[in-house]
Amino acid sequence: MRPFELTAPATVDEALAASGDFLAGGTTLVDLMKLDVLRPQQVVDINELPLRGIDTSDGLRIGALERMGAVAEHPGVYPAISRALLLSASQQLRNMASIGGNLLQRTRCTYFRDVASPCNKREPGTGCSAISGHNRMHAVLGTSDDCVATHASDVAVALVALDAEVRLVSAAGTRTVALADFYRLPGSTPEVENDLRPGEMITEVLVPHRDWASHSTYVKVRDRQSYEFALCSAAVALDVQDGRIADARVAVGGVATTPWRLPAVEEALRGTPPTPASFEEAASAAADGAEPLSGNGFKVSLLKRTVVRALLELTEERR
Repeated sequence: MRPFELTAPATVDEALAASGDFLAGGTTLVDLMKLDVLRPQQVVDINELPLRGIDTSDGLRIGALERMGAVAEHPGVYPAISRALLLSASQQLRNMASIGGNLLQRTRCTYFRDVASPCNKREPGTGCSAISGHNRMHAVLGTSDDCVATHASDVAVALVALDAEVRLVSAAGTRTVALADFYRLPGSTPEVENDLRPGEMITEVLVPHRDWASHSTYVKVRDRQSYEFALCSAAVALDVQDGRIADARVAVGGVATTPWRLPAVEEALRGTPPTPASFEEAASAAADGAEPLSGNGFKVSLLKRTVVRALLELTEERR
């Protein structure tokens, strides 16, 4: 790890005036500094800032510095969010990592984390080693000729499914952005991963109130049952009225370069009975537009099966 200067501001204004990388739980930043992937000259410890709290009085508000473990265990948090957090990392890491940091975590692509390998996300213009390399874990949706890395966050998938927003603050003021719009497709600039502007930070996550958001779940398919990133995941929520699906939310992870909403699947579910046949039919559109690589073609069928599994688990829980 290279030398750096550490500061610990006491207020948000002081933090915004500082120049450097923000440190909360450090479960991503410190790892990447050790690997020499990130080389900040100044690190700004923001743990003393008043950016905590979980409010469920009108929808859900989560302070950016709330720890993943605390959010997962809070009784007012929607099931899809809680389960996505509980299936993330280990208990020790969940007790350290912040919600804001989790949403901003970098990809786990091995080529991004290996400074000896060409990587457009780490060093623009050097190439993408994964396209012709080992790409079993990589994306089949939202990719480009410059990057095929998957987005790593579990809870971001659940939040996107539930129409979450992030509140961002800078010296210029405050703005609120839909989380689905916050993340950027790689295109020709994979180093630009989100809409966070220079001198800006996430202060809180907002999830709108919907009674049926409590009828939601998150399913994660992975190579082992603990501390592993998703091969595919699905967050689903259903509003079932009079034996028909009145509304639906579906988003997937582990298969795309961003948390990936599936509006075609949602539309196909509306008006249908919550049955295995309806789920199979709707999920047939889940992988539309997929572009598999040499080692991850299995994700196309896995994606459809994971969506069906999540919908089945959700309706079985309701009975």
